[in-house]
Amino acid sequence: MSVHMSTEKMTKVEESFQRALGLKKMVDRWRNSHTHCLWQMTLSQRRNPYATLRLQDTMVQELALANKQLLMVRQAALHQLFEKEHQQYQQELNQMGKAFYVERL
Repeated sequence: MSVHMSTEKMTKVEESFQRALGLKKMVDRWRNSHTHCLWQMTLSQRRNPYATLRLQDTMVQELALANKQLLMVRQAALHQLFEKEHQQYQQELNQMGKAFYVERL
């Protein structure tokens, strides 16, 4: 009878051990999943500031290029205006029989 009880106790202990082992594996999987999740979150948080900085840098560069292009367009328009005014003054002087002084080399 004592051999039979000890086998019964061994079976219960073994079942209990298997249950504990299963729970430990489940906790380990959860812990690994949790750690991976935290790692992904911190990775995302680290990436976002760099992406924001790159975007800001790109915007600053584009704004500088747009300002430069605008300056060139305004200079070209001003040059055309001066040319037009010069031609107009030249025509008015020609009608009066006069001309701009031009030094010849």
